[in-house]
Amino acid sequence: MAARLTLQKALAMSLTRIADTIRRNMRPEGFDGSIKLDCGPDGVVVIAGPEVTREDRVTDCTIALSADDLIKLMTGKLNPVTGVMLGKLKVSGDVKVAMRLGKVLKG
Repeated sequence: MAARLTLQKALAMSLTRIADTIRRNMRPEGFDGSIKLDCGPDGVVVIAGPEVTREDRVTDCTIALSADDLIKLMTGKLNPVTGVMLGKLKVSGDVKVAMRLGKVLKG
């Protein structure tokens, strides 16, 4: 049980780092729309306009994926199209918003 709690804490820290990285690399005008990167019990990263947060909220689009796959997506080790085809990424809501996410995740 303690090992799982440590892993959850590590993943939460990773999600916080991802949110910080996205925030640092965001263009001044922000992201056009709102999107939630939902890593289930490990937490969420929400990008809405110029804001990046770990607080859950309703968004235009949700991408459900594991925290590990989010890290792979951020580092270029997981192609988004391949991820969807393999079922590692599940997109709901406005798919056009998801398609704009690539510009934000690079960096």
